[in-house]
Amino acid sequence: MITIMGASGATGGATLRSLTAQGVPVRALSRDPGRLSAGLDERTRPLVEPVAADAEDPDSLRSALQGTRQLFLTMANGPRQVDHELLAVDLAAQAGVEHIVKVSAPAAEPDSPVAVSRGHHLIEQRLRAHGVTATVLRPYAFMQKLLLLAPGIAAAGLIHGTMGTARCNYVDCRDIGDVAAAALTRPEAAGGSIPLTGGRAYSYPELAGLLGALLGRPVAYVDLPPGELRAHLVARAGMPDWLAAHVVEIQRLAVERPEAPDDAATRLIGRPPRTLEAFLQEHLDRFRHPHH
Repeated sequence: MITIMGASGATGGATLRSLTAQGVPVRALSRDPGRLSAGLDERTRPLVEPVAADAEDPDSLRSALQGTRQLFLTMANGPRQVDHELLAVDLAAQAGVEHIVKVSAPAAEPDSPVAVSRGHHLIEQRLRAHGVTATVLRPYAFMQKLLLLAPGIAAAGLIHGTMGTARCNYVDCRDIGDVAAAALTRPEAAGGSIPLTGGRAYSYPELAGLLGALLGRPVAYVDLPPGELRAHLVARAGMPDWLAAHVVEIQRLAVERPEAPDDAATRLIGRPPRTLEAFLQEHLDRFRHPHH
């Protein structure tokens, strides 16, 4: 049995859809399995076994993992993410899970400037300690997170950041799901570490230019010092402080370590990754002026 943790999230949901599109049955863990089930289409629903599980309740997780041979592991970013994932790894190893596909980070190192990445390093260490076969996915920035910029662009034509002209790799969560599905269904694709990027990296000024061209009106990039961006994200974008701090750290990392595209995903799924242009085009209405 393939079990998906975080099945209601962006990458977990993408992995679930990618597997079921191939006719592969999955167990989907969620705090609200009823809502998860309601969100599935008629074709997908018969292949999915929704199970209630909450990382704050180890017993629910323990029973949900029974009979699982492979596990897709991702949990929401947050102050408790590392504790939750460490618990999941321990319980999966106890349950006899043979292969874990974990969504990690590009720079998951003990001294990474990104707190979440230092946490991923701890979780990867725990995987190695248990001796479970692990496939570690290292996606860069999710295209889906760009939708958080939509209100500011729709209202004022502005993007705020602290990356200067540094480029950032954006990857579509659906490509992450396709790569995860490949690792879960093809034994030769399991194990090791897979960097995941789009076909090219973009700076914020380039992103502003691209959106401006698609929208047919100017979009400007406003570069702020890190502390000002963090304050802006809390006050104007309504982010909790830990998330604003995380966004700033990720952007500073892109400045400190130039990002180049990698073709690992293409080699695994046999096609180029989805493009940023296509993603923006698909969601263009979200970026349009509220009155148009």
